[in-house]
Amino acid sequence: MDEFPVRTPEQLPGLLQGFRKQAGFTQADVASRLGVTQQTLSSLERNATAVSAARLMKLLSILGVELVLRRPSGTSSQPEQPVTDAGKAQW
Repeated sequence: MDEFPVRTPEQLPGLLQGFRKQAGFTQADVASRLGVTQQTLSSLERNATAVSAARLMKLLSILGVELVLRRPSGTSSQPEQPVTDAGKAQW
């Protein structure tokens, strides 16, 4: 099984397009299954940072790809949390 670690949003467009092509789908095929226009899918492939989590999950399902979250080897068990000026974790 191949793994494709994604560490930045900029990596998503190429991966999504690659998975689509590997599956033998055109943008029109995937757009129809996703319930959007081909132009919307094209935009999503170019700028995946703007896609909602729900739409991304549906797209991955259409492409036959699963999302797996895991800690990189050698990292601490405590996740980093964004900190505000008040010192409280913020999501």
